[in-house]
Amino acid sequence: MASVEIYSVPACSYCVRAKQLLAGKGVAFTEYDCSVDDAALERVRTLTTRKTFPQIFINGEGIGGFDELSTLDREGALDRLLAAGDAKS
Repeated sequence: MASVEIYSVPACSYCVRAKQLLAGKGVAFTEYDCSVDDAALERVRTLTTRKTFPQIFINGEGIGGFDELSTLDREGALDRLLAAGDAKS
C-alpha cells in the first residue's frame, strides 16, 4: 500500500477536499495537524518551501497541495502513484 501523508491545519477547505478525495478512493493516509504539532510543522517546512496547506506526500515524495492532487487524479496519474506504492510493499 502506498504511504500517504497530509500536513494540514483546521478550517482549511483545501485540506478537507484533499482528505475527501483520498477517502473517496479508499486511500488510507496519515494526517499531521500542524496547528498543534510543532514537530510536524517544522518537518514539513524542511521538506518543502511551500507555505500553504495541505502539503501531501505520496511514498515520501511531495506532490503539493489539493490542486496538484486533483490534477493528478483527473489525469489518472494518482492511481499510478498509489499503485506504485503497492508494488513496493
